[in-house]
Amino acid sequence: MPDALSLSWRQYRLERKMFWRNPSAAFFNFLLPLLFLAGAGAILSGSQRDLDKLLPSIAGMSVMSTTFTALAYNIVFLRERGVLKRIRGTPLPTGSYFGGVAANAVTNTALQIAIVVLAGRVFFNIGWPPHVATLVVFVLVGVVCFAALGVAFAHVIPNFESTAAYVNAVFLPIVFVSFFVFDSTSAPGFLKTIADALPLKPLIEGLSGAMVAGAHSPSHLDALAVIGLWGAFGLYFAIRGFSWEQSRT
Repeated sequence: MPDALSLSWRQYRLERKMFWRNPSAAFFNFLLPLLFLAGAGAILSGSQRDLDKLLPSIAGMSVMSTTFTALAYNIVFLRERGVLKRIRGTPLPTGSYFGGVAANAVTNTALQIAIVVLAGRVFFNIGWPPHVATLVVFVLVGVVCFAALGVAFAHVIPNFESTAAYVNAVFLPIVFVSFFVFDSTSAPGFLKTIADALPLKPLIEGLSGAMVAGAHSPSHLDALAVIGLWGAFGLYFAIRGFSWEQSRT
């Protein structure tokens, strides 16, 4: 066990170095949501209600970006370049490898949430999160859910060249529908049903209740149940369909 933890730590340090040495990954998976926060915050600066809704929305988007999007890209890249196959052939335990990868995703998510919370406090007149424990719970559950879905989704992507098209075809519609329904009280019923069934809107609602004082949020248990079901679905297919081999030669 001590050796496995030590190897996980070394893999985690390697993942951190690789992340920051890849400018495009650092931009799209880390900085892009923060740019959305800055741009939308400047536009909505005259409406405190809109800012109160913007902050948890960007926080939810950040969780999805640093887990689902990042892992889908990385798993496909490593698989199709033969890196996963070579890792499989080394003495590095599988648990240590994925432990380092998971810890890297958690670190990126924690950094983004911290920056979003700090920006809300300093620039958008939003106080510190009134329910820190609830915030931590929703972030952790969201990370597990979207990380599992990202790994599972990587199985259906045939090659690295098509990764952007596949990921954006899922990421952008989910973000649009979830943001629209969360912000609008007049959204069509069928869109509300779709958004409520997807994991992002329940995550945003949970984060809203935890991050913004006085924000109305539906039952935390209902939101956690939806996210948890998606997480279980993602874990099942992430494990069942995982392959160390390239999908084509």
